[in-house]
Amino acid sequence: MSVVKGRSFCPSCYKQIKWYNNIPLLSFIILKARCQECSAKINTKYFLVELISGLNFVLIFYLFGISLTTLLFFILSICFLIIFFIDLKHFIIPNELTYPLMLIGFLKSFDPNLNYHLFPNFINSLIGGIFGYVIIWLIIFIYKKLRNKEGMGLGDAKLLSVIGFWFGWISIPFVIFFSSVVALMSVIPDLIKNKKKLSSQIPFGPFIIIGNLIFLFLFDQIKLFLN
Repeated sequence: MSVVKGRSFCPSCYKQIKWYNNIPLLSFIILKARCQECSAKINTKYFLVELISGLNFVLIFYLFGISLTTLLFFILSICFLIIFFIDLKHFIIPNELTYPLMLIGFLKSFDPNLNYHLFPNFINSLIGGIFGYVIIWLIIFIYKKLRNKEGMGLGDAKLLSVIGFWFGWISIPFVIFFSSVVALMSVIPDLIKNKKKLSSQIPFGPFIIIGNLIFLFLFDQIKLFLN
């Protein structure tokens, strides 16, 4: 909600969190994991997200140094991290994050000085964005026709479109494959234990993000394979 509606607030007393009580990692430690206003316990997940963000920034800076590529990956990674945990908990992928990421992903493709080893040109980017959205839209459409209910959400389509805009159309088949495999592996134990059914709803956004990370990790090998 704070992403969509503005400043962060305590989920217990609903009072706005002052900036000096919202410093990543440090505030959690100084406040001893409790809200200063109502003393409600602060969920450890906030500290975990901030820690992952910090380590992620260090890794990106180590790989790309002081560059526009670093700034772009900073923006993408923090948005992906927010989307990951929001969708995991609330089954929502906010348009307030996906739409700007689509725009940034497309606009960056016009910069001739960017790393074209990673980023596509504007034609490839545009095709990727459209392809990413349409492929999920088709899955939703066909599933609804066959089963008469929603199989996925348009938030997933927009998220995959973001990846297409950022990394080109070639990324889409790999991300879909990797994310589907990881999703299947994650639900198989619950299926075996009858905790979930094949029709059970799962947030697919986090798996799309994981699939994209696997794609980037294997990017050089994929390039060699395609060539």
